[in-house]
Amino acid sequence: MKTNYSYVTLRYVHDVVTGEFVNIGVVIYAPDQRSLKARFTTSYERLNAIFLKIDHNHFRAMVRYLGNRFSEMTDELSNSLQLMPVTGITELVRKVLPPDDSSLQWSEAGGGITSNVEQAMKELYARLVERYERTSELQSRSDDDIARPFKAKLDRKMVGPKVAEKQIAAKDYDYRFQFAWKNSIWHLYEPVSFDLVDPNSIVEKANKWLGRGIALQDASEKFKLYFLLGEPKLPATRKAFDHAQHLLQKIPGKMELVRENELEDFTEKVAEDIAKHDRLQS
Repeated sequence: MKTNYSYVTLRYVHDVVTGEFVNIGVVIYAPDQRSLKARFTTSYERLNAIFLKIDHNHFRAMVRYLGNRFSEMTDELSNSLQLMPVTGITELVRKVLPPDDSSLQWSEAGGGITSNVEQAMKELYARLVERYERTSELQSRSDDDIARPFKAKLDRKMVGPKVAEKQIAAKDYDYRFQFAWKNSIWHLYEPVSFDLVDPNSIVEKANKWLGRGIALQDASEKFKLYFLLGEPKLPATRKAFDHAQHLLQKIPGKMELVRENELEDFTEKVAEDIAKHDRLQS
């Protein structure tokens, strides 16, 4: 027998001004069958790819809380409708998460007809949440992905152990770089992936590094900063990548941008410099 259902998505809203958001869950309600189902993603990789770093612990805690509350409401609803009078799904979900100015927001309600509420939930979740998670994974790379070929070649050249972590401390800020070695100054190699889905995130990531670069300028130790750039694959993000490079070039002091098509030769030169320095020291 077919029944009417309504549903809403839960959105992670990054910026209420621009309205950017990512769907992170679905709630479906079929009152005729006393059926309430909710499913939320626990994956934050897609949010990182679009909006840079988020508070992972807070995100997971919120998702667990929502899952538990909806499980409780499902039990209440199946036992007795008298315990939870509601006029529709909007009122129902707002009992768990009332509207406010936080980053988690409910969408407008949608609806449909189905003979299988469980199957309807699976299809909605796959269409509204899951497929974008898979797309994000295919279209983005992490900083570690960009670092991997650099580190692998240094290891093949037998100089990998010479490149280690180094913390640069300034008056008001310090930062630990993953790859560094020293001759007359510190050489700091920072892999930065701009292979992100959202153009605004590319620019914001570069802007964050501009701030870091400026904050480190009064460090007591001298250094040169090399950015190993992961370039975006999506044509729609190329302009944002150009803006990102212009921002990085505003960092004062000694700095160099290394693009992916230059990385092989650049890493070869780094290995040669380290080996030559070791020979002179021995």
